[in-house]
Amino acid sequence: MNKSYLYSFSALTILLSGAVVAQEKNKKDENIGTEVVNVVRPYEATISDAFKVRETPNLNDEDNSQKKKINYSINSFPVASTFVPEKGKAAAVEKDARIAAFNNYVLFGIGNYLNLRGELFLTHKISETDYVAGLVKHFSSQGGIKDQILDDSFAKSAVELTYGSKKEKFNWNIDAGVRNQVANWYGLPIKEVDFSPINTVNIDEEQQYRTVYLGGKVEFNNSPLAAIDVQYKRFWDAFDAKENRFFIKPRIETAVGEQEVTVNLVVDYVATDYEMFQNQYKENNQQLNLGVEPSISFQNEAYSLQLGAGLYFNDSKVKGETDNAFYVYPQVKASVNLVDNILIAYTGAEGGLKQNSYADFVDQNPFINPGNAILPTNEQYNLYVGLKGKLDNTISYNIRASYKSEDDKAFFRSSEYQGGIGALGYNYGNSFDLIYSNLKSLGFYGELRFDFEKNVSMGINGTFNHYTTDLQEAWNMPTAKVGADIQIEITDKWFAGTEVYFVGERKDVFVNGGIVDQTTAGSASNPIVKTLESYVDWNLKLGYRPSKNWTVFLNGNNLLNKNYENWNNFKVQGIQIMGGAMYKFDL
Repeated sequence: MNKSYLYSFSALTILLSGAVVAQEKNKKDENIGTEVVNVVRPYEATISDAFKVRETPNLNDEDNSQKKKINYSINSFPVASTFVPEKGKAAAVEKDARIAAFNNYVLFGIGNYLNLRGELFLTHKISETDYVAGLVKHFSSQGGIKDQILDDSFAKSAVELTYGSKKEKFNWNIDAGVRNQVANWYGLPIKEVDFSPINTVNIDEEQQYRTVYLGGKVEFNNSPLAAIDVQYKRFWDAFDAKENRFFIKPRIETAVGEQEVTVNLVVDYVATDYEMFQNQYKENNQQLNLGVEPSISFQNEAYSLQLGAGLYFNDSKVKGETDNAFYVYPQVKASVNLVDNILIAYTGAEGGLKQNSYADFVDQNPFINPGNAILPTNEQYNLYVGLKGKLDNTISYNIRASYKSEDDKAFFRSSEYQGGIGALGYNYGNSFDLIYSNLKSLGFYGELRFDFEKNVSMGINGTFNHYTTDLQEAWNMPTAKVGADIQIEITDKWFAGTEVYFVGERKDVFVNGGIVDQTTAGSASNPIVKTLESYVDWNLKLGYRPSKNWTVFLNGNNLLNKNYENWNNFKVQGIQIMGGAMYKFDL
């Protein structure tokens, strides 16, 4: 296992951290007895640090928001139909300054399919520097998708807490939480297999995922040790799959002359154990990534340049076999301000060793089956070049071309049909395996955003990719994703928004593990390649503020009423209407 690498890396991290702490202590001792007085404004523990609550709730699909843990902004509307394309950062939408902000809220919504949503967020200022905050949230649906034989209900619940402190020399916070998710493998291959009520009555399609995590972050002011991010997560499911993940990521920042030098350190360990109690099947996967990412930055008003590299060591154990390897990645970025803020050219060559986990794959696709090997993805390089800027004060743009090479890229592919006596709930071709292979992606991305008088914003973005892989297809990878949205502050009391998404065709397979003749279509040697049709999803929201504390909303999702397949054989809910209210308050 090459434990000496781990010991050496851990010792280096401890020594660096200790040196910085000692340096800070010496600085503190030198100031004793002097007449220097630092006047520090008392810290007001508002939700802007732990999540400012806006009066305009952005009620989008929570699964499509890239959020850190304990992000309590109102931007979740988890509806089974929404698949949001990649969003760029050409411009941020500045909200109306007249909208009031509060430190606490309670929210409730109800819709067809008996969709229920509830959230309660509370924060409390303990002292001039410290605060505590907590969130309880739940979203569930009783299902009822047309032509489904099995139960298609789902539920997601979470309780999350944070304690934070903001002091003169450093800020820190501790986060903890528990989560529970219920999903069902309802996507039977009914076009390829005849499922009668008799042979489906004994299928137990339910899966449950549970998570417990504890983590925190420390940020130092005026110290070479800029920050330390740490987390432990325990994840398990109803089929005796268990996963432990721990990472610690210190960041060191200093100056060499006028240039800023940054060193990111990474220790990331994940261990996934599978124990199928009925089949007496046991398997252990372990992945340890050790990384150091030094870089130096040069910049002025006309340009910025970052020169760096990523050095990684991976120690791997999969199905009893051990392996280890070193990796070197480019981490270079540059931009030139060709026309002041109107035309900015940028380019880069970046790479890294991405740690994967069972928990992360479940977040992407809850219909995955337990027992898949967990491997890190080797992103060898991502080369890109682009232009961004503003056409005037209201229109911003971002266009980019890229070429990326990845090894051990994880693809979701439908599992074999292996129904019959002793079959588990995910053995009926109604779950997904992980397939690893290389992938080269030639991509183009473009975005336009329009922001008018802070009350109206709209945008359109698109991502287009061409894939090359050793696999038969780049399974479940759409070649095109396009999205458009409009957000309107109609008056102080009324607001509205609409979003339209297009997702292109994807490829998947059907394999019947019971076919003996391997020349037959649908056998393991001759799988049936399926094309999942492209789809358009249209969402609409309308809100009204009867008072500064109350907001009522009405949301419509998948208004085109298409039960398209988000994943192979997994159709989504049709038109979804949800109404509700949010009450905002201060304690």
